Formats: sequence, structure tokens, C-alpha cells
Amino acid sequence: MKFYSTKTYGHERGLSCAFRQPNAYHSHCSLIHGYALAFKFTFAADELDNKNWVQDFGGLKELKDWLEDNFDHTLAADSNDPQLAHLEDIESKGLVRLKVMNGVGCEMFAKHAFEFADNLVRTQSDNRVKVVQVEVMEHGANSAICRA
Repeated sequence: MKFYSTKTYGHERGLSCAFRQPNAYHSHCSLIHGYALAFKFTFAADELDNKNWVQDFGGLKELKDWLEDNFDHTLAADSNDPQLAHLEDIESKGLVRLKVMNGVGCEMFAKHAFEFADNLVRTQSDNRVKVVQVEVMEHGANSAICRA
């Protein structure tokens, strides 16, 4: 038997992140734009802990801090963006909090969050808990999922 639990950091948390898709030449997504992102994490375990929980949500402060550091009032830039030097110049003027990532966009944000959260909960639980899915929502109509 498998057990699952979920933790959501909703749009109301105000994780306001701007980014652009440098390779979306055909689309306005190549322009800097942003959303109040929401994240939903799904945790799994074969066995519950001594409190009958999959994941102790009180142990996710480090995840919340990571989300805020990377996605709260930030400009996320792809490390391969040909305009990265210009974005770094804007940051040097104190106009943005730039986060350079190996890939940006809803799908990549889900991947980055998945990797961070999975490492965190596996370490905390001595590999009893793992992340099986992360969904990142731009708004009510668009989301992306990264699944194990």
C-alpha cells in the first residue's frame, strides 16, 4: 500500500516571479512577464511515520524559504538567455532580484522545485518519503507537472 499527501503554496502567497522564454521567438512569451505562481507538491511513502503521516508539513520551512528566495519578487533568467548580460546589468542597478536558473518557465520551475523538495524530504525522512509530483500553476488556466 502507498500513502500520499499534498502541500500547496497557493497564488495567495504572492510568489510573484517574472521571466521570459528566450527561445519563444514566435510568441509574446519571449517578453518579460510574470505571475503569482502556485506550487503543489505530492509526497509518497510506503509506510507512515509514528504520527501516521506521510510528510510532517511542519518540516517544510526550508522548502517555503526556497520558494520565496527563488520566486518571490524575482526575475528568473535562463542561464542560456542571450540577453543575460542585460538582465544582470539591470540587477546591478538595484532594479530586480535576479535568479539565474538552468531553464525557466512553468515546466522547468516544476523540475527545479521537484529536485529541491525531493532531496529535502528524503534527507529528513531517511528515504522513507519522496516527492512523486510537483505542479506549478501560472493561473487558473495554465499549469505544468513534473512527475517521478
